[in-house]
Amino acid sequence: MRSSFAAFGKIALLAACVAALGLTGYAQVGLRTALDADGDQKADFMVFRPATNTWHIRTSTGLIRSQQWGIANEDWMVPGDYDGDGKADIAVWREASGKWYVLKSSNNTFSTQTWGVPGDEPISRDYDGDGKTDYAVVRRTGGNMIWYIVFSSTGNFLGRQFGVSTDFTAPGDYDGDGKFDVAVQRPGATPTSLATFYINTGTAFLSYTFGQSNDLVAPGDYDGDGKTDIAVVREGATPTSGLTWYIRKPAGGYTSVVWGVTGTDLLAQNDYTGDGVTDFGVWRNSNGTFYVLDKTNGAISTVNWGQPNDFPVVSYDTH
Repeated sequence: MRSSFAAFGKIALLAACVAALGLTGYAQVGLRTALDADGDQKADFMVFRPATNTWHIRTSTGLIRSQQWGIANEDWMVPGDYDGDGKADIAVWREASGKWYVLKSSNNTFSTQTWGVPGDEPISRDYDGDGKTDYAVVRRTGGNMIWYIVFSSTGNFLGRQFGVSTDFTAPGDYDGDGKFDVAVQRPGATPTSLATFYINTGTAFLSYTFGQSNDLVAPGDYDGDGKTDIAVVREGATPTSGLTWYIRKPAGGYTSVVWGVTGTDLLAQNDYTGDGVTDFGVWRNSNGTFYVLDKTNGAISTVNWGQPNDFPVVSYDTH
């Protein structure tokens, strides 16, 4: 899944294949709001259908919306809250032109922003803590990884070298200050070698050895403390093997849970219950169903939404 997800981030593969904070911490709000279409502080279920270039959204209250937006084979899905109204905006980044196309939830108008060039990776988050998603790309050049960010409120931009070209991006609010931090996962020498996370919070440089080279990065606030936790998911040995989630504890050590199936599922972690804690989630391509395990109470829910060869939008935050 690691090598395929680099393409999965794009709509292309499946064509071929802070605002309202409520009572919760910052880290989960950023992840949740990008998928909260109705502003009720719960992530909603969204899939993109390459055959029709359509986003299909089912809110936590059961309301349904369909919206054509983007072009399969050309665009990356980059949902976020670009207008700062506490609701998800439908958005794509077109690699060929470096253009962002955002449909604003606040007034149903669209805006465009040119930022990035072919070969970049879009990595839009709220890096300055103003409640608006910022336009951002990562560029791998000269053996390094360069982060280029345009701040939505001011139009100012930042260029920062952080990481090397073989790293995987892993942004999150690791210190709980309401601003997303630049961060990477660096693989070891072999697929089963230990990986290392490097984080720049703006005021501190952190590093943690956690997981293996081939593990997928699955950011989220799994303990509800308002900080992004270092979390990875490891595929099993066969297509029918389970997916194992490993969550690093703040004081060291880890918790783990098996959730999902290696050969059919894409990661879909988010806060679907609105309690400020990231739930374990997967979307199963074989039957178009979300399977969610509530991290707080262990309750299991299934939501049939989508069909085979759709793409779960929430997977944009898997690396």
